[in-house]
Amino acid sequence: MAGHSQFKNIMHRKGAQDKKRAKIFARHTREIMVAARSGLPDPEQNSALRNAIMAARVANMPKDNIDRAIKRVAGGEEVANYEDVRYEGYGPGGVAVIVEASTDNRNRTASEVRAAFSKLGGALAETGSVSFMFDRVGVITYPLETADADSMFEAAAEAGADNVETLDEQHDIICNPDDFATVRDALNERFGTPSELGLQWRPQNTISLTEDQASTMLKLIDVLDESDDVQNVSANFEIDDEIMAKLTAG
Repeated sequence: MAGHSQFKNIMHRKGAQDKKRAKIFARHTREIMVAARSGLPDPEQNSALRNAIMAARVANMPKDNIDRAIKRVAGGEEVANYEDVRYEGYGPGGVAVIVEASTDNRNRTASEVRAAFSKLGGALAETGSVSFMFDRVGVITYPLETADADSMFEAAAEAGADNVETLDEQHDIICNPDDFATVRDALNERFGTPSELGLQWRPQNTISLTEDQASTMLKLIDVLDESDDVQNVSANFEIDDEIMAKLTAG
């Protein structure tokens, strides 16, 4: 296990960017229903559902909303049949982009994603064409004040994690996706609910962008995020602090 990663993952989460609580909760409701459908509608027997519920709680989603989403599936209510899909492509400057979506209409979602890439100088590619440049990992995040770096490192190692990155404001515990549920539950028992958790695509290397490229790349992510179906956008770029300050000024 290493103490810090050379590259900070750049990943835009739809829930973190949306300002409207209703939109955030709608995303988590969809994730809960998809997880409940994939197995038993009981979090004690369905790890994916347990994870979706924990993520919803992190977003401060009311318990009634969570219970209602599960009951809709358990009760056999006629609800949209969502499925998870992944799109891969290239953005400005050759940036590799992975778009994860949950949809009840593949044609609609594919059209929206393709239009976003085309509009901003990117292009969709075949599945698998860029994902080999990323590592699929489980990430569990706790605020820095949860524990000191050594204590968090020790707890993560005992739980079966592969790595701990202690950053300015948080501890990121990294693990193999197959070990995610085990590590999550062990840390939850010791430290309580994390501030963030889930599976991520982490780039093995990053591409530095010019100001123009960075501006277009951020616009591409914003346009993708406008789709209700898009859940996460991951990309292997980095933006210089000075350039980012210019782009976010005002």
